[in-house]
Amino acid sequence: MENVNDAFWQRQIQDAINKAVQPYGYYNSESALYVVNNKLSVTVTLNSPLVVTNLTREIIGEGREDKGFRDVFNNFPLKVGDVLYQPKYEDFKSAMFSYALTHGFFDFAWQASRLDLVREEQAANILLIAQSGPQYYFGDVVIKGDARSVAIVERIKPFKKGDKYSAEKLTSFNRRLNQTGYYQRVIARPVVQKAIDRHVPIEITLTHKPKDLFNVGIGASSDEGLRIPLQWQRPWATRRGHSISADLYASQREQSISSNYRIPMQNVNDDYASIGIGYKFLDDTENSNTKSDTLSVSARRFWREEASNWQKSVSLTFERENFTQGLQPAQTTDLLMPGASLTYIDRGETININQGLYFSTSLQVGSEALLSDIDLLKATARTTWIHSLGKHRFKLRGEAGAISTNNFDRVPSTMRFFVGGDQTVRGFALNSISPFEEQTIDGNTTRTLSGGQYLAVASIEYTYPIYENWRVALFFDAGTATNNFDEGISRGTGFGFHWITPVGPVRFYFAFGKSNVDDSSFRFHFALGPEL
Repeated sequence: MENVNDAFWQRQIQDAINKAVQPYGYYNSESALYVVNNKLSVTVTLNSPLVVTNLTREIIGEGREDKGFRDVFNNFPLKVGDVLYQPKYEDFKSAMFSYALTHGFFDFAWQASRLDLVREEQAANILLIAQSGPQYYFGDVVIKGDARSVAIVERIKPFKKGDKYSAEKLTSFNRRLNQTGYYQRVIARPVVQKAIDRHVPIEITLTHKPKDLFNVGIGASSDEGLRIPLQWQRPWATRRGHSISADLYASQREQSISSNYRIPMQNVNDDYASIGIGYKFLDDTENSNTKSDTLSVSARRFWREEASNWQKSVSLTFERENFTQGLQPAQTTDLLMPGASLTYIDRGETININQGLYFSTSLQVGSEALLSDIDLLKATARTTWIHSLGKHRFKLRGEAGAISTNNFDRVPSTMRFFVGGDQTVRGFALNSISPFEEQTIDGNTTRTLSGGQYLAVASIEYTYPIYENWRVALFFDAGTATNNFDEGISRGTGFGFHWITPVGPVRFYFAFGKSNVDDSSFRFHFALGPEL
């Protein structure tokens, strides 16, 4: 301030102070300024605030018959006897406008909106008369420049002509169109100025994705080393919105190629069928003593209710697997397996998750009476729970599985159970723990894994932020893959760090393992991506 003794500046300061307290009801405040040693001091006396003395409110128009409109209107935050708090008054008016526009009352206006202040009597009189106007309805859907999409649009549209207009439904419609995978850009908007008899046309502008999409990725983990996935996709393969894709995957231990044909049903995003074919070669003789190649053909049906966290599927899969497991001779097993799965996912964020729950269970059945080489039933269940209390983050994980069969030796290697690695018990290499067989030749004993009939895994992990995008982690894992639960439980303990990135947390772990076979082992683990 140039001169604190200047009377003009002092009046400006007093006016600013008085105006600052007025929204809170203090219209009769007084302020005094004192200058001592060229320093300015201010004393503010608020005096009695203005109190709401008279309150008159009324709805005119169709809004009187709309429960939601009435609920918002009747939720006026001030009552007679309250100190006048103008932010509440203004917020209420904004809330009314918001409700009106999002529920089709496009002609809404305040016929009267008056706040009379009687300072001498410390009184405030409020008059609010809302003219809702008529409520509008959804009209025709107009698609600009894309006749192909008519059938898709009609199937996922969450409203029909004549329904009351709802911005929430229109937002859901936009989201569903974006999730179909067909479009690069989606705009669905009401054109109120073209309304006929209060029916508002919905204009949709759709920009299709390119005819063919190609994706090349690269990733790495301590379990699989470097991995490269390649994908080709044709989102719109037929006039009915069928799509086709092909995937190629390569890592040090596994190579695969597959193709999938997807057929949308009534709900394009959550209700569909697919037909797939694939071939996978696995050479994991170093860890699980497994070598196999698998040809598979499958038909699947997926569905999920709108706004539900549950996804269900049924399938019919044929697999022919040529495999060598440990000391067992090379074999070929054909399986024709009906199957079913149930999955639940609830997470706030999709990448860096602080609260969430994942659960999945699956069942596969094969029978010699139905073209399979053996009788087989395989059931699995897996869950992960993430919960944060302030800065403290906890992650609990569990997995269980069982195989019932009349000939375990013919069960394909890829269907047997193993533990070890980032997703089961850290401190051990991927799939390096299971029941084993021993062979002694010339005094040298060789131990090879055979895979287990049962699986049980549990894990707890605690993380705490230490610096910007870094968290420290402590964990304990325990689990077994077994045939009779006579083997001991393998355990992994250790610490690590999470680096939080836009593409998900990068996780580094220093793990110490202990099992009935290895007294102790050490392994470094790292992984990238969401944890649910």
